[in-house]
Amino acid sequence: MVSNRMENLHPYVPGEQPKDRQYIKLNANENPYPPSPRVIDAVCGAVRAHPEKLGLYPDPDSSSLKAAIAGMLNRTGGVLCRADVDEKGNVSPAAQDRIPFEVTPDMIYCGNGSDEVLSFVFYAFFGSDRELVVPEHTYSFYPVYAGFYQIPLDRVPLKSDWTLDVERMIGDATARDSGTIFANPNAPTGIALSRAEIRDMIRRAPKDRVFVVDEAYVDFGGESSIPLLAEFDNLVIVRTFSKSLCGAGQRLGFIVSSPKLVNYVTTVKNSLNHFPIDFVAQTAGIAACEDAAYYVGCAKKVVSVRESFSAFLRERGWEVIGSRTNFVFVRKNGVRGEETYRAIKERGILVRHFSTPGIEDFLRITIGTAAQMEELKSAMENI
Repeated sequence: MVSNRMENLHPYVPGEQPKDRQYIKLNANENPYPPSPRVIDAVCGAVRAHPEKLGLYPDPDSSSLKAAIAGMLNRTGGVLCRADVDEKGNVSPAAQDRIPFEVTPDMIYCGNGSDEVLSFVFYAFFGSDRELVVPEHTYSFYPVYAGFYQIPLDRVPLKSDWTLDVERMIGDATARDSGTIFANPNAPTGIALSRAEIRDMIRRAPKDRVFVVDEAYVDFGGESSIPLLAEFDNLVIVRTFSKSLCGAGQRLGFIVSSPKLVNYVTTVKNSLNHFPIDFVAQTAGIAACEDAAYYVGCAKKVVSVRESFSAFLRERGWEVIGSRTNFVFVRKNGVRGEETYRAIKERGILVRHFSTPGIEDFLRITIGTAAQMEELKSAMENI
């Protein structure tokens, strides 16, 4: 009754979503803070003022949302945790994050979360005729989409220090004339490449293949590759509202790229569903972009708590990989990852454990509020 394609699917397994009891949920890299009050006001006000819009199709091009995203990137430089906010609430980028050109709306494509955006990127730019270069340990949805679209993968092992093996990745991409995709900062390790390192990778990679950098976590301390769009027309940058913009529940993601590549992804979208983002989500996204100062504050709090929690664990003998994300990747010598996960769960806290060979003794722990992390410290004190 089903196709061969269906029989060969291997679905993504998300972080545990408990239904039987209340847990402190630190297993899905969600932001612990609510959206800006301006988002709540905008959504409620728009629905009350224009309830008829819930019965009408939304703007198929998300024109106002694209303009709002472009404006936010220009004001922040694409890295919230280092942006400055003055006494009037005006936001400006840190010197290292300034974008040397104006990001314009035609450089933005919006979709229902970065997962949908990634799906369209895979469809538009990668095929079954050659292997796609990915790190062995990275976002686990990449193999899912590769299987869905029948794209062979070249999974390059990480180096012994858990960093990307850049030389092998570029060597393989060059030898096979292949595209490349990875998260920066990477997941689940949390390690980030510098913009200079990525520039060198793209310079040496095949010029006629798309090079994708997934920046889901960059707002927590990485360096955005957006400035590199001035140099490379084969670069696609994937971003999300789910992490630093406190919007995992509203499902918004986007890419930043050349207008030409944006148009290719838009063609894929319009061949599937030409009304992708609903009226409420577009309203929320615009309001979030207009209150960048609020999200700068949230990102700075996450970074501060992350560094404090990392120091706590290191003092107690845990190996903590240096993170530039809203999570930490940790293990303790002589302690099995699954046993640690279960012990913490018994204390009413969920963290993420992967059974993947090579990382099975690690835990990926989302950074929550200071109060949530104090409870986790108590749970981990004697493990």
